[in-house]
This record gives sequence, C-alpha cells and structure tokens, in this order.
Amino acid sequence: MAEPLVIGVDVGGTKIAVGLVDAGGTVRERRELQTPASQAALFEAIDGGVADLVDDSVAALGIGVPTRIDRETGRTVGSAVNTPLAEVDLDDRFRERFGLPVGVVNDANAATFAEWRFGAGAGTRSMVMLTLGTGVGGGFVLGGSLYRGWAEIGHIVVEHDGPPCQGTCTGRGHLEAFASGTAVSALAREAFGPKADARSLVELAEDGDECAVGILREVGRKLGSGIGSLVNLFDPELVVVGGGFSAAGDFILEPAREVVRREALAPAGDRVRVVRAKLGAGAGLVGAALVGYEALAAAR
Repeated sequence: MAEPLVIGVDVGGTKIAVGLVDAGGTVRERRELQTPASQAALFEAIDGGVADLVDDSVAALGIGVPTRIDRETGRTVGSAVNTPLAEVDLDDRFRERFGLPVGVVNDANAATFAEWRFGAGAGTRSMVMLTLGTGVGGGFVLGGSLYRGWAEIGHIVVEHDGPPCQGTCTGRGHLEAFASGTAVSALAREAFGPKADARSLVELAEDGDECAVGILREVGRKLGSGIGSLVNLFDPELVVVGGGFSAAGDFILEPAREVVRREALAPAGDRVRVVRAKLGAGAGLVGAALVGYEALAAAR
C-alpha cells in the first residue's frame, strides 16, 4: 500500500504556497498564489489550491497561518497583523470542506518544525528560528519538542518608543519594525528611491554599494539585539534565520553575531551558532504538512 500524502498550505502576507508533501519532507507538487485582500477571498484561494492537488492519495491537510492559534481548538486568536484573517475555526472549516483530518499551526512554527526535522536544526534539542518576511515570525524547539505557543518573536521590543510596528500592531520599537522585508524595503526606498526594495538593496550590497551595506549592517545589529534576548531566555544550541529576507545572508548575519556575543550572557553568547536556514522558501510548506501528518496520526 502506497504511503499517504499530505497537502501543506503555507499562508504568507504576500503569497500562499500549496503543496503535496510526503512523510520524508519531499514536495511532490507545488502551487503558488497571491494572498488576497479579504478573508473570504483568502479561503476561496486556499480551497482552489487544495482542490487542484487533492486525490485518493491525500490523507490529511496541514495549514500554516501568520497569526496566533489556540492550541486546543485550532481557532485563530485576534486579527493577523499582515494577513486578512480574523478569529475563525480553521480546523473545522477545512475539515468540513475537504473531509480530511486537519492540522493548524502558526506559519513560523511550521517553518521551525521543518528546519528542525529536515534542515539546519536537524540533530539539535534546543533551537530558535526567526523568519524574516513580510513580518518577523519565529519558533522554538525546547528539549526536543516544538513549542506551539504564540512565539511572536517579531514583537519583542528592541528599542523603547522606537518606530511604530506595522500592520495592525499598536506597538513601537518591535523587531519587526527593523528586520522584516517590509521594513527593509522602506529603508531601501528612503535611500535609493521609490522603486527600491529589500531585494534590490541586497543586490546593491552584493555589487559593493557602501550605503546598501551600511543599511543591511544596521538591520543586522537590530536583529542581533533581538537574538541576544532570545539566547538569554532559552540558551539554545542554534539560532536559524529563514524567510525571504534571509537572502541578505552574512550582510545581516555577521553584525547580528557580533551583537549576540556582546548581549548574551556567558558562555551562551560564544557557543550559540547563528546560521541561515537550509530549506529556503519551502520550510513553511513542509512544516505545515508535518502538522497534517500529526493530525492524521491522531485521527487513526
């Protein structure tokens, strides 16, 4: 009998990835859609992407969403900061729609799960991950288990009364206001004009532009301040940085490592490794599928 497959759905602030994933983390097929501006249109887009892939080989569905999840009910909590999602029972909604077991997880927790199982964190028992995309997300593996709480890493304060956070967040000086792709695109436009964005800023840095390198270095230092606090809280073996803006690589990671060594209490600051994620943009999709496999096991 062929092994069951799971459809993973990774909902992001700008795009939705839907894929057919096996138990080894291999994505067999993949679709990518733009994230709509309303919740109804968002559900319609997910329904269409899943319907394109579902067949008799599919045994469950896993969904990663960029908002807080009630672990007991699978219901979203409050409004998502960067995505059109209000409070809704995703578990029930998609189980009724497709007649499959459904697992729901925060999108950054999903990426953390995948990187720990199959990527940069394989073999570790304690790991922190940050995802730098439209916003800043993250997750933790503590004592060999994925932490499934809120883990809103992007909303730790790195500058008191600093710049306003983005989306629906009312806070100021949060890490997301400095290190998300959205925030860096704003810095790029300020320095290089209205057509610039985070991607072009990295390209300029790669070409040796000193202004671009300086902007990325300062972003990296803010990132390091946030990581330093997380290291002091959890003393992880490894910190993994993923998401689309992780493409900046050592332009941000080297200054981040310098600040971590300063801010983290000894000996954690010297022994923790800060590395780039290995699974790239596919981590959230694979992690969502892993949660789908968990839902399948629980339903048996």
